[in-house]
Amino acid sequence: MEHKYIAGYPRPQWVREAWLSLDGAWNFRFDDNKQGVAKEWYKTLPDARNIIVPFTYETKASGIGEESHHSCIWYERSFTVPEHNRQQHVILHFQAVDYKATVWVNGVQVGTHEGGYAAFSFDITNSIAPDGENIVTVQVEDSLSRTQPRGKQRWINDNFGCWYVQTTGIWQSVWLEFVEPTYVEKVRMTPDIDAGTISFDYYIQGSEHVEPNSLQLTAKIWLQGKLVRQCTHIVEEELSHTYELSSSQAGEWQVALWHPQHPNLYDVEIILCYEDTVLDHVYSYFGMRKISTYEGNVLLNNVPIEQRLILDQGYWTDTHLTPPSEQALIEDIDQTLAMGFNGVRKHQKVEDPRYMYWCDRKGVLLWSEMASTYQFNERAVTTFTEQWLEIVEQHYNHPCIVTWVPFNESWGIANILTSRKQQKFTEGIYHLTKAIDDTRLVIVNDGWEHTISDIITLHDYEENGESFAERYSDKEALLSNKISFNGHKFAFAQGYAYKGQPVIISEYGGIAFTDEKGWGYGNQVATEQEFLDRYKRMTQAIKQSPYISGYCYTQITDVQQEVNGLLKENRKPKLPLEAVKAINLDK
Repeated sequence: MEHKYIAGYPRPQWVREAWLSLDGAWNFRFDDNKQGVAKEWYKTLPDARNIIVPFTYETKASGIGEESHHSCIWYERSFTVPEHNRQQHVILHFQAVDYKATVWVNGVQVGTHEGGYAAFSFDITNSIAPDGENIVTVQVEDSLSRTQPRGKQRWINDNFGCWYVQTTGIWQSVWLEFVEPTYVEKVRMTPDIDAGTISFDYYIQGSEHVEPNSLQLTAKIWLQGKLVRQCTHIVEEELSHTYELSSSQAGEWQVALWHPQHPNLYDVEIILCYEDTVLDHVYSYFGMRKISTYEGNVLLNNVPIEQRLILDQGYWTDTHLTPPSEQALIEDIDQTLAMGFNGVRKHQKVEDPRYMYWCDRKGVLLWSEMASTYQFNERAVTTFTEQWLEIVEQHYNHPCIVTWVPFNESWGIANILTSRKQQKFTEGIYHLTKAIDDTRLVIVNDGWEHTISDIITLHDYEENGESFAERYSDKEALLSNKISFNGHKFAFAQGYAYKGQPVIISEYGGIAFTDEKGWGYGNQVATEQEFLDRYKRMTQAIKQSPYISGYCYTQITDVQQEVNGLLKENRKPKLPLEAVKAINLDK
């Protein structure tokens, strides 16, 4: 079987051929007085204007470009089910809507969802006219509250510091999927490279529509177009199976491992049958890789790896958080690799699933980070926890994701240095994340003031390479809180201690040029050579430290008023990419 890829498909790790995009022109209007529900706008949206989905009204690409905050907005569009899908169930998918969405189909409410960074869906079969025109209406409520996970979205009227124009409404793809009443909802795939196996946990939707034990599920696993394993199972209430992958086409090691230098992927076909009738046919893939730590090193597939990461906030000039196209995502990844980085810390944003797909395909190590809250209370704790665990579960199968980053720089947990309540919150998130996914590393409070964490990550924008090296020469003093490592923060929260974890400088650099309007870290530089000299001195100081095992440079592109990217916001390089690569690969 050839790898199943459909250009533009919104969820490329779980592919069905029967789908319909709802991106494009929608009706739209603001509802600042929140009168829409009372006036039944879910039946007909009056006085509407056009918007191009999935671009938010704040963006130029949406056709509106209004940057002021609106707390309530409405969308509406029609669709017709293709004739050959009219006997199937219809699933309405939203890849991301910020912040609270309420959805109606033909005037009937089909569901709600809260949270700006997770995908959600509704079975709308009972609300549609399968052979006629249908209307989907969406009300989106957003706020400037600092208790909702908002990441880099501003909560005041103007941009400030490193916070930018807010994102309101539909900002990733909307689409329909057509399935039989009984189908495979998802499969959780867990690799074990030490045993040479992959475990599948199957989740079947609608099994009550058929007789018990009447369903058969066949899993086919392919490597480079050749069949490795094929197994057929009778579907029971809970179905899990572990498959051995040893095969000659994987070479002398018998299992093809996923690694930045050789991002091998196994392709998967899953076929669900009732007697001789195929009910579902899904295409997926997985990577065999293991991420762990040992003796102060991060190990990939049991071998130490230097992580050379770039901070990436995923903003574009005319589309903000929404990628303008799938090709734009590919180009960002390609430029990242061309500069000698082998990974990305996707900062304060859960990216479009197509980005993760291409990281899987191209061998990019990905740190996936949650959007921060900025206030600590019971509401923030509950909201953050629910939304974070939803995100972890949704992206469990991507081999590129090697690290989860729920917290950054004490945002939303401002008193974590001394507050036991905030410390316990981070411990709880760490353990809940591990309970769902114990195959990846978890960083608690990236930057400083760690509680429990698989990696100790430090943010330091010292611009002088010699001073940088001197600061990190005394490992014991720095990691025992005897000194503040960057002049104002400690490595650990009070009551916590270093336990031999790997140490990574997960933010540094941030250099900007003097002719740029905006800000960077430290003194701005006038020439390319001055930039490269500083970059080299800082990076070499990190590389030459005997106990620092990796780094993350700030950042890949400029973002609005923050002009410290290696590329401009339009992705034009400020420096020769090969010059940056030479520094990154220099031992």
